[in-house]
Amino acid sequence: MVVRCKSGEFQVRSRAGLLEFLRGDLGLRSNAGGIKTAADGLDVECIAPVQLSMDQGVPWIFSTFDLDRFDERIDPAGWDFKRYLENPVVQWAHCFSIPAIGRAEKVFADDKGLHGNIVFNDKDYDPFGWGIGERVKAGVIRAGSVGFRILEIELPSKENSKDGTALIFRKQELFEFSICNVPANPFALVKAETKTAGFPDFWGNIIHSIQE
Repeated sequence: MVVRCKSGEFQVRSRAGLLEFLRGDLGLRSNAGGIKTAADGLDVECIAPVQLSMDQGVPWIFSTFDLDRFDERIDPAGWDFKRYLENPVVQWAHCFSIPAIGRAEKVFADDKGLHGNIVFNDKDYDPFGWGIGERVKAGVIRAGSVGFRILEIELPSKENSKDGTALIFRKQELFEFSICNVPANPFALVKAETKTAGFPDFWGNIIHSIQE
């Protein structure tokens, strides 16, 4: 786990290490560590790795209605992915010159966007695709991007374009989904699967230990 505060970033490898930081026992300069009041805690950020289950695929947000980096939006209600389900390829960075690095499963659309699970290729026949999956598992790569054919577009009115929207894709056919380093839609990311069971107890025990 990485702990970030005003003094910089500190890596802690155990619960005991986190407690040492929160108590100010890591040899930091005066007032750099330690949680004395609730206000002190506002300047501390804990970044914990997320465990992803690769057996059932990696849950992913393919697309949302959010404004992307090209000032465009994709309407979640307009997705046509019937044909895609017959050939649910997952590419690397929209590159068609190399074989697919995996496949998509459990693809569905709701009012929040387009979603699915990504299953990466095995190492024995595709070291490259497997390596991308390992990077995803490690949190190095977290983004994706849709490749699609435009069926219907909308040019927003002057009023509706005040938020920066230049174009809305109202109907579109999904061709492929790609894993990439930097997506057009900054919200097209891995879904963090966090287990809620035991989570409050963990932080509750940490707080209890600090107060002792």
